[in-house]
Amino acid sequence: MVTSLSAPPTLAQPDSDGLSWYTVPDAVKQLLIQASALWDQPQLADGYMQQALALAGDHPDVLVSAYRYFFYTHNNPLALQVANRVLTLVRQTEALPDDWTQLKPILSDRRDDPEIRLYINAYAASGLIQARLGEVETAKEIALRVSELERRNEFGGNVVRDILEHPDDEDE
Repeated sequence: MVTSLSAPPTLAQPDSDGLSWYTVPDAVKQLLIQASALWDQPQLADGYMQQALALAGDHPDVLVSAYRYFFYTHNNPLALQVANRVLTLVRQTEALPDDWTQLKPILSDRRDDPEIRLYINAYAASGLIQARLGEVETAKEIALRVSELERRNEFGGNVVRDILEHPDDEDE
């Protein structure tokens, strides 16, 4: 449970106008700003991100911010955990099936819907995180599936597939 929402007194309280599109309380915005400001100090920033997640629940913008934060700070287990929360959230709200053969045509037909784009992006991110964690076969499967949904490589599936399938290729 979060016991304190205020930042330590040594940190400035930045203005949250930069996050005005987030429909979350200012306290959550302040926590995200603090995590961002301290991203290079994960021992401090992680706590702010965890507090933001606890306060925001399953708010999609905060979940995406969190998995990106954890990805870029190389906390791969937490990045994967949060990306999977996004997948579960969208799967539930959109009543998506678990089976890929049923899911693929839905994702393909609705790939321009914001909720479905969120799902595909989180799925692609989970594949990249799996690769970082050494789960290369799982990552390849996800990259292949994502690439099957793409029209313009907008989700990075082909790029990730190429990297995973040709890891020893040198730049020419």
